[in-house]
Amino acid sequence: MDLPATVESYNGLDLGGKALHLAIGMFDGVHLGHQAVIDAAIHSARSGGDEGLSGVLTFWPHPSRIVSPKKPARQIMMPEIKSQFLHELGVQIVIQQRFDSALAETEAEDFLPGLKKALPGLKSVYVGENYHFGRGRRGGLPLLVQQAGELGLGVYSAPRIKRNGRDISSTRIRANLIEGKIEKANDLLGYAYFSRGTVESGMGRGAKLGFPTLNLSWNPELPPAFGVYAVMVLAEGSGKYCPGVANYGVRPTFSDQSVPILEIHLFDETSLGPGDNMKVLWKSFLRPEKRFSDSEALKSQVSSDKAQAVKFFSDKMNTG
Repeated sequence: MDLPATVESYNGLDLGGKALHLAIGMFDGVHLGHQAVIDAAIHSARSGGDEGLSGVLTFWPHPSRIVSPKKPARQIMMPEIKSQFLHELGVQIVIQQRFDSALAETEAEDFLPGLKKALPGLKSVYVGENYHFGRGRRGGLPLLVQQAGELGLGVYSAPRIKRNGRDISSTRIRANLIEGKIEKANDLLGYAYFSRGTVESGMGRGAKLGFPTLNLSWNPELPPAFGVYAVMVLAEGSGKYCPGVANYGVRPTFSDQSVPILEIHLFDETSLGPGDNMKVLWKSFLRPEKRFSDSEALKSQVSSDKAQAVKFFSDKMNTG
């Protein structure tokens, strides 16, 4: 495809004469409900017979930073991670539209006509059934359907997906991450929560304790609960996952640093080292981070953490 895979604005985007099937939403976390909307756009682009493009229009920062700056929603996914993930799902064009005060003041009646004017190839839009837009969130599905008819566009809405009788939502997932309920968060996401980054050199303390670690300097907008987790690690491009145990936090026993760090001890030997890219899948929360009286107490606890993580993966394997 000659078009850029990710762009910062829909203004001036040339689709090369191709029809665009566009999913619209914040899509923070790209959870199961979001995936239903996005998958519909991908399917239409592939099966429409018009050599159409599948696209996602999302926003950064979160609208709450403009309309409710004192209580903004912290994001599960940073823009670059979201874009990469959307492409992995099969989306061809990702538009990361900046959400500013001018966009916040756009009247609901002007949003879709303005989008069609900026993107003449727009053929259909895909949203969740609770999608709202425009100043004061006045626009909803009825207005979208009405205007789409006038503009010759198709509108497709996906119903909300529930888990345990409650709607899946980014808000619900954020709460689970903050509380360390990683397995519940993963169930709502439809995939394992993950971190991506480059391995950095550490102080070597883990190796001295008998548990060498890979260090990942990773500081998301919405940090999960500090603590110890069972994880799977992928060396980017290798396709091979390795189980391990990770600590995410400020290492209070040694430094109590202000910037949290993710330290991973793998169960098997690895060729991963400083400068390598890796992806860490968070599977289960084992315990909160805590300070230990000395290195021997920490060593004993890390040994116990490793045994607990090994049991977690063994139990998962035995139960399928």
